[in-house]
Amino acid sequence: MTQIKPPQDGRAYDEAMHEERRQTRQLLSPGAAVGVTESMITALVHAFYAKIRREPELGPIFETAIGDHWDEHLAKLCDFWSSILLTTGRYKGAPIPVHLALPKIEGAHFARWLELFSETAEELWSSEAAALVVARANMIAKSLQYAISASRGELINGLTSRS
Repeated sequence: MTQIKPPQDGRAYDEAMHEERRQTRQLLSPGAAVGVTESMITALVHAFYAKIRREPELGPIFETAIGDHWDEHLAKLCDFWSSILLTTGRYKGAPIPVHLALPKIEGAHFARWLELFSETAEELWSSEAAALVVARANMIAKSLQYAISASRGELINGLTSRS
């Protein structure tokens, strides 16, 4: 990274600082380190949710929750994964309350979701990039399962994950 000294022109300084922040985010971004791009995230999200919609058990759950708002949902999930993998900060939602409001979802639902997600990532991405996104998906699934179980007052014996 370069030394940035405030020039006479404030706009040039602002542009240089913006570039410095962009470079810092890229260095800290786990996805950028393995070649993940925005277009890869978009392709993954769209291919994965196309599978979800066709899946006999998960499809109806998602259709009930999302209804006619698939375009908005897919855009939100692209923002979510961009924030997770590329540290863009675009996602501004709160996934736990959304998932708490769903009808009784179980560990088997998470297991199937993770299975389809892993399958899609491995089909579309390099092994290194797929391993990263699948690891993040497993952590997120465990967090959501924990929150759901805790909200129901259930004991947590073993959270579903997919290695």
